[in-house]
Amino acid sequence: MRREVKYGLIGGSVALVAGVVGGFTLFGGSDDASPQEVRSADAKPGGAGPKVPTGPLSAKEVQTAGQQFLTAWQSGDAAKAAGLTDSPPAAKAALETFSKKARFSKVTVTPGTPAGDKVPYTVAAQIDYKGTKAPYTYRTSATVQRDKTTGKPQIAWQPAVLHPGLAKGDQLRTGEAEAPPIKAVDRNGAEMTPEAHPSLAGVLDSLRDKYGDKTDGKPGVELFIHRAKSAKPADQLPDKTLKVLSKGTPGTLKTTLDAGLQAAAEKAVAGKKSASAAAVKPSTGEILALANSPAEGFNMATQGSLAPGSTMKIVTSAMLMDKGLTAPGKKNPCPKYVTVGGWKFQNLNKSEIKDGTFAQSFAASCNNAFISHAKDLSDDDLTNEARDVFGIGLNWQTGIPTFDGAVPVQHDAQMAASLIGQGGVRMNPLNVATLAATVRAGSFHQPYIVAPTLDNRPFAKAARTMKPATLSGLKSLMRLTATAGTAAEAMSGLSGDIGAKTGSAEVDNQKKPNAWFTAYRDDVAAAAVVPASGHGGSNAGPVVRAILTAH
Repeated sequence: MRREVKYGLIGGSVALVAGVVGGFTLFGGSDDASPQEVRSADAKPGGAGPKVPTGPLSAKEVQTAGQQFLTAWQSGDAAKAAGLTDSPPAAKAALETFSKKARFSKVTVTPGTPAGDKVPYTVAAQIDYKGTKAPYTYRTSATVQRDKTTGKPQIAWQPAVLHPGLAKGDQLRTGEAEAPPIKAVDRNGAEMTPEAHPSLAGVLDSLRDKYGDKTDGKPGVELFIHRAKSAKPADQLPDKTLKVLSKGTPGTLKTTLDAGLQAAAEKAVAGKKSASAAAVKPSTGEILALANSPAEGFNMATQGSLAPGSTMKIVTSAMLMDKGLTAPGKKNPCPKYVTVGGWKFQNLNKSEIKDGTFAQSFAASCNNAFISHAKDLSDDDLTNEARDVFGIGLNWQTGIPTFDGAVPVQHDAQMAASLIGQGGVRMNPLNVATLAATVRAGSFHQPYIVAPTLDNRPFAKAARTMKPATLSGLKSLMRLTATAGTAAEAMSGLSGDIGAKTGSAEVDNQKKPNAWFTAYRDDVAAAAVVPASGHGGSNAGPVVRAILTAH
């Protein structure tokens, strides 16, 4: 019987070349205002000045504002173009340096047809770097908005006005690449390319950024986006190549990935609106596979920050057993309701296990068997267990940007919710796979994708291991779940040393919970999340099974 989903909270740049204007196309269309013309500037009663225009922008206003900005930009008048935006200082600085750093010698801007408040346009430029010339064309757009003080239309300034790939602090640059291209290979020497493994595109860019200059490769000349340095390493984006003017020589970089498992993971998440998976080698921490759907874009497998739901019960169970509060064969009933800090928690469908053991409650993922222990705990007990035994929240030096999990110290109801992976607990598939891997190996091994000998980086180390009785108990709980509990369907027929845990994490304003599943089979541990899909066993379970059976 499923008991894990509803835990129920009840109760209380551009230095443009002057004169290069021949390719500029003015907006076409009627001069008539749209039916949503702004309110007229009628005189106020008593002879006061005109009203400030309000209301939606007319088509004519959008057209005119866009035309004025693009004309000023192309003519090389950075000050005038910037003055037509809502942020003149930032716009002027960006416009004055844009072409200089990108090595654009000619720029023409061809507007498209405005749609609502957006003005699209095509930018055509010639790159000129030390005698090497190449054309470059791209499309982007600007948004026109009404100034709240004057009522006049103005360009909403953002870096993407200059190029769609730019974010705050980024720059477009042409020159010798900051790192040589790489030929990434898996643990067995098979080449890993973004064409064969789309989910790895961002990972390979990050590896090139960090380790390209540690290979025997030679950099080429490229137009690229130089990314601003992020305050958080987990959020750091790699530089992005836009155009290669002269190819460099790739340097070989060996990774810990497994091409077979990577292909299986990508196939398992493909076609899902949103899904992510990660696999690691428990005995070493080596990352074997990382997959996301959609393949392009944010790497949720390593940088995601989601409530892990009942997969967190792996950590909670270890903590409870380490503290002597329970054991697999000990009576540990799961009541319908438990009240903590003024909040009343209920199990899914108000189910209960009246006289059950802790093993029965774990295998059925019955929430209140865990929440009922909140009264026995200090606010920081779960935080300490997660960090000191499972390495969650330590600074992982994996070789690529990662979010390393968070289990904040919380109080009362929020602390109780954390015991079942809600509250403020946040993880991603790599973190959750590491929970299962720590149980299989008996101790935490920090995940990594490139050997530390390449750059002598220090690995995160857990302060302690579980007590022997806790470890053996936790392995028995995860095996029971894999063979006769909520994970049995997904793990059916798998041989070897197996263990698993399902999870379903509720999210505000989301009809279905996020589905989680983690498991190990011999020396492979994997985890997957399928957001807004429902039960962990039936939605995320097949993804993990596909990885484990590919080994």
